Amino acid sequence: MIQTLRKLWRNPGGLHLAENKDISTQCPSRQIPLAAQLVIPLLQHAGEKPKVVTNVNVGAYVYKGQTLAVAQSNNSVNVHATTSGTISAIELRPIAHPSGLHDLCVVLMPDGKDAWGDSRLPAYPNYTEIDPAILRQRVKDAGVVGMGGAVFPSAVKLNVRPDKPIRTLILNGAECEPYISCDDMLMREQAAEIVAGAQVMMHMVKPQECLIGVEDNKPYAIAAMQAAVDAAQDSRIQVVAVPTLYPSGGAKQLTFILTGKEVPSGGRSSDIGVVCNNVATARAIYHAVVHGEPSLSRYVTVTGNGIAQPCNLEVPFGTPISHLAAHAGGTTPQAKRWRMGGPMMGITLHDPAVPVVKAMNCLLINDELEHTQAAMPCIRCGRCTDACPTSLLPQQLYWFARAKEFDKAKAHHLSDCIECGCCEYVCPSHIPLVSYYRFAKAEIRAERTAKVKADLARERHEFHLERLERAKREKAEKLAKHKEQAQTTTDDSKKAAIQAALDRAKAKKAEAAAQTLSEDTTA
Repeated sequence: MIQTLRKLWRNPGGLHLAENKDISTQCPSRQIPLAAQLVIPLLQHAGEKPKVVTNVNVGAYVYKGQTLAVAQSNNSVNVHATTSGTISAIELRPIAHPSGLHDLCVVLMPDGKDAWGDSRLPAYPNYTEIDPAILRQRVKDAGVVGMGGAVFPSAVKLNVRPDKPIRTLILNGAECEPYISCDDMLMREQAAEIVAGAQVMMHMVKPQECLIGVEDNKPYAIAAMQAAVDAAQDSRIQVVAVPTLYPSGGAKQLTFILTGKEVPSGGRSSDIGVVCNNVATARAIYHAVVHGEPSLSRYVTVTGNGIAQPCNLEVPFGTPISHLAAHAGGTTPQAKRWRMGGPMMGITLHDPAVPVVKAMNCLLINDELEHTQAAMPCIRCGRCTDACPTSLLPQQLYWFARAKEFDKAKAHHLSDCIECGCCEYVCPSHIPLVSYYRFAKAEIRAERTAKVKADLARERHEFHLERLERAKREKAEKLAKHKEQAQTTTDDSKKAAIQAALDRAKAKKAEAAAQTLSEDTTA
């Protein structure tokens, strides 16, 4: 294994946590039989919900990869059937959300054939001959979103503005959170496809280099990725081992470690000439472009002391998480809490029927209960500040959120908080700090949405008044023109016609005034 030396930068804060990744990497990843029922949520990404297409109804037969719902804006993607079968319902079902939220889902009964029919999209094996705009549309049509957890539509991220050229494409293989090992196994087993996906993205964004960042606690993944890069003989791509430190896998943190560039507050990585994507996203883009296959499945880590045989599975979207647990040896008596994601940033799931979605990289089942220790008053020890990887003041943000002083929280860059949980982890008072930050962010979003609606209503009202004023002004100008013509014309017939029009307008005005007076009298 040959790696080029490269200068790395040290992020502030961060934690060395017990990794607990080995328990799920003892055997290769595998596929499992289809569940008896797949529940496919329409909204699996950040952005606008797609709309169900007209020929998708209850009782309809669909093929694997067939489009179920179509994106309604640029900030949206299509949703597809993850296998062939019959639609049994289109209704509200519980989805992966901490509140137990229900949302509109397409319920699919697989027929076991897993038949594609003609649902594959046209393939672009020679993608370098295809315009990048066409490839971005393909990525959108294929439903590809960021699979590192943010699920942001990939086509939007790959749409580079001419005034902001991209110098560096980063593939995020850091996977820093404990227990999660799906990206590790993906890099070990599908390294060539990941590198091919990186090359497709490089054709779209035209960077000078591609850096694949992998934490140094994944030697097998690093070796596999290096071998794939060597086989591709692409000198633009480099595999870089980064120190193991949570949360080095955050996009902003990994960008800084690899480039020394800091994403500006409230800005995007493209502002500093960087685009960052997860390794699983790269593989999905490769399949979408080169093979014409929509995004239908992903690697999921099933782990924790509540599961008998921790492992990694490649699972179609819509598969109930109970099905995953059953094919990972079943649960143990320690199965007290089911969580999507890792122990630091994951969310608790309340229903085993919740389906696997594009954001689900891990199903963590363990005996850890929420809020087992009562929160005590803040003692202002400052440990949270030392641990914060974004150089914020967590303690101050906590006080602002608690007092609902949201303007002050915004001024202290609350939006830059990545909710990694480092501050909460080290807090000796066991204060649920991240919950306060999420509350404040939700309130700020609600305020912003309300302001946008109020501004839109005001603009409509002002436009309405302007339109009335313009109509009134045009009517007066027209009437004045008629009067002028009546006074200057020498043609008796025209003069009579204009006078008749003036008389009609006068009579109509008098009639309207009389009607108004009558209504006032009646009232």
